[in-house]
Amino acid sequence: MKKSALLSVVATVFILVGSASAHEKGEVVKSGDWHLHLPLGLPADKFLIPQDNPMSKEKIELGKLLYFDKRLSIDDTLSCADCHDPKHGFTDNKPVSEGVGGTKGGRSAPTIINRAFTTTQMWDGRKASLEDQTTGPLTNPVEMKQPSDEAVVKKLAAIKGYAAKFKKVFGKEVNIEDYRKAVAAFERTVVSGNSKYDRFKAGNQKALNASEKNGLDLFEGKARCLSCHNGFNFSDEGYHNIGVGMSAENPDVGRSKISGKEDDKGAFKTPTLRDISATAPYMHDGSEKTLEDVVEFYDKGGVANPSLSPLIEKLGLTSGEQKDLVAFLKALDGEGWRNISAPKSFPK
Repeated sequence: MKKSALLSVVATVFILVGSASAHEKGEVVKSGDWHLHLPLGLPADKFLIPQDNPMSKEKIELGKLLYFDKRLSIDDTLSCADCHDPKHGFTDNKPVSEGVGGTKGGRSAPTIINRAFTTTQMWDGRKASLEDQTTGPLTNPVEMKQPSDEAVVKKLAAIKGYAAKFKKVFGKEVNIEDYRKAVAAFERTVVSGNSKYDRFKAGNQKALNASEKNGLDLFEGKARCLSCHNGFNFSDEGYHNIGVGMSAENPDVGRSKISGKEDDKGAFKTPTLRDISATAPYMHDGSEKTLEDVVEFYDKGGVANPSLSPLIEKLGLTSGEQKDLVAFLKALDGEGWRNISAPKSFPK
């Protein structure tokens, strides 16, 4: 087995204490002496932990500090959390993200929620793991603008508190590979489940109201959402051209730049729909401001172009059906990530 092969995790069922009902069950992910109680609806056996990066409380705590520390940017003004903010569903609620000095990127910041359940990351899937993804923004010329990974290591190593923490967690001096592991470990704890939908599926028939139930029926039927937004995380983790941005003079070609395949032109990764109400605006370019706009976009059959996915077609939803579908999407709001906030202090 390769070093990067994924560990199988132990799943056990627990019942929430206190006033929780019998329907509010979730599974437990374990890695060594670390464990995480997943919210209802998330399968522990799909929670991916690399064999060479097991979870630990101390590693996660270090990763959280690094994630929120603005000193990782060239001028101490920007952290990972500025574009992936827990106050905004681990996005920034901007059409495209802004880097140091206000420079604008070309794509909307995708949420980090439930990224522990997949391997490839980014809108175009160019990063093979969360570990791979963590350092890209550090040296990106329109994001955190560090000149090199070495510069990041030098800056961190000069902070005595971080030097001590890296030594304690990894038994080594500050280095970029362990930076990746720590931040990725923290990001894996950003999960969402126990939504109204999850409670409904678990047997609580009162968890969804009439509009939300009708929206679920539309989601699984007439609206054809399940074609791409399927599974417990409401994503096939695939790449599809739905026409977004393809009418531009020089459109973002998306996945095809990575795969080299003409069929992937204008294709982008299917995002999770969990907590979708918190992550506006929508699409890879932030071109749709509201969920109502998104539903209308799909109802019209996307934007015609030579590479449009055959899964995209006009839906013919009534205005009432569109409202019910939006109501269901909002019923996917969950918990788990909502108790995460910035550390009160940082190493010195």
